[in-house]
Amino acid sequence: MPQSQTEISTLGEFGLIDRLTEGLEISNSATAVGIGDDAAVLKYSEGSEVLVTTDMLLENVHFDLTYVPLKHLGYKAVVVNLSDIYAMNGTPRQITVSLGISQRFTVEHIQELYAGMRIACQEYGVDIVGGDTCASHQGLVISITAIGEAPAGKAVRRNGAKDTDLVCVSGDLGAAYMGLQLLEREKVASKGMKDFVPDFAGKEYLVERQLKPEARRDIVRLLAQNGILPTSMIDVSDGLSSEIMHICKQSGTGCRIYEDRIPIDYQTAVMAEELNMNLVTAALNGGEDYELLFTVPLTDHDKVNAIEGIKVIGYITKPELGCALVTRDGAEIPLKAQGWNPLAADKAQEQ
Repeated sequence: MPQSQTEISTLGEFGLIDRLTEGLEISNSATAVGIGDDAAVLKYSEGSEVLVTTDMLLENVHFDLTYVPLKHLGYKAVVVNLSDIYAMNGTPRQITVSLGISQRFTVEHIQELYAGMRIACQEYGVDIVGGDTCASHQGLVISITAIGEAPAGKAVRRNGAKDTDLVCVSGDLGAAYMGLQLLEREKVASKGMKDFVPDFAGKEYLVERQLKPEARRDIVRLLAQNGILPTSMIDVSDGLSSEIMHICKQSGTGCRIYEDRIPIDYQTAVMAEELNMNLVTAALNGGEDYELLFTVPLTDHDKVNAIEGIKVIGYITKPELGCALVTRDGAEIPLKAQGWNPLAADKAQEQ
């Protein structure tokens, strides 16, 4: 037994992964990309690459059934996995579903969960091809593995960004986090009230972004239709700051992100003001937006700028310049990975 013990929370999720996988070697020639990206890449033939990713959702860690309907949860559990396949520039084809179920759930509860999964699979053209179920003493556990494919040589990793590349993002950021704050606020307000009716008027978009996110397959198709192959790509699950820093770390680069170019929806801004929260901080660190963050060569500027739903928010720099946010007044603030850390000892850590 080692003399000193390290708290997992001091490393965080990705620090723990780095520690566990340090020196891990690939022994199979079919394994083209292993641990460290949105999905593994397997090559079994010359024509295409197989993509595999897995994600686990734990009750009271990743979701709260006080305000998350089971059908919505099933839909979201599938979509967040498919998002990782799209983030590799691939197309999802199959999933497997494994569940840990505590005794308080009935057959009808699990059928409702599966109903949401079925709807997501129908929407995205994905097959459920297997899985497992077992008893759980810690509430509901959902583990989904998604399998997809990309044409040979077209899978996009996190490590391909180059100096002067443009940094682009789809959609808008911070809405899912604000949706979570809204749901938590109404949960607190409802405590002890039998017939409480939550107030979501004018903020429906925020609630939908939290409870029923969508994977951006449309962006992958638009990029292909316009002849654009990103040099790197990742989905925004843990926050913009964390995701761009993953790209820069694995690409050996720095970056500059412009505060005034970060896309933010009007409802997100209103909610941030209502809660007296910093809007840019929420957009940078909120997470769960499942938008696509990617880099393209400077020569693709006109093409990517013409695609609706995509915004250029910065550029890649040499590594010695580091990663920074350029504020509206031109100051540079070092970016920090302050997104949600599921392994932190304090679940309600500051965002």
